[in-house]
Amino acid sequence: MPAPPFDPASPFSLLDEDETAFWYSYMKVLLRVRHEMNRQLRTASGISMADYDVLVALTSEGDGRLRVGDLAVRIGWERSRLSHHLARMRARGLVATDRSEDDHRGSEVALTAEGRRVLAEATPGHVAFVRAAVLDALPREDLGRLHDALDRVYDSLIEHGSLPRPSDHP
Repeated sequence: MPAPPFDPASPFSLLDEDETAFWYSYMKVLLRVRHEMNRQLRTASGISMADYDVLVALTSEGDGRLRVGDLAVRIGWERSRLSHHLARMRARGLVATDRSEDDHRGSEVALTAEGRRVLAEATPGHVAFVRAAVLDALPREDLGRLHDALDRVYDSLIEHGSLPRPSDHP
């Protein structure tokens, strides 16, 4: 679906035609890819994209543990949303929460053996979907340029956004 024709009276009138076309394409992809990844994970593995985001973030730490606040920053969620979601994941045995060993005022979330198992089973199908739906649609030579461009956008979000800088972002 092409971007709508440029209309100076529209809410996007502060963007020029190229900016509007880019933003429209970006939003189409952003919304559709999250929907399709969520659908694929739910159908194939019984977990949501939100579950997958949490599980993957926890595996980025060697011991599979993160302070709840650090996890919220890493995945870009409000702490209250994460707390509610962690309660649902804890009820399914995917994660465990405990008081922080370093700071008893805070909580940590840990990946359980069941969470690791579910993630290991979900990942091959998820990667196959990502490859078929996204990576195979791009010429190999575009991947590096898109990677660099997305990293610049991410850096800008860190600079201008409302969440603190994630500990894994220099």
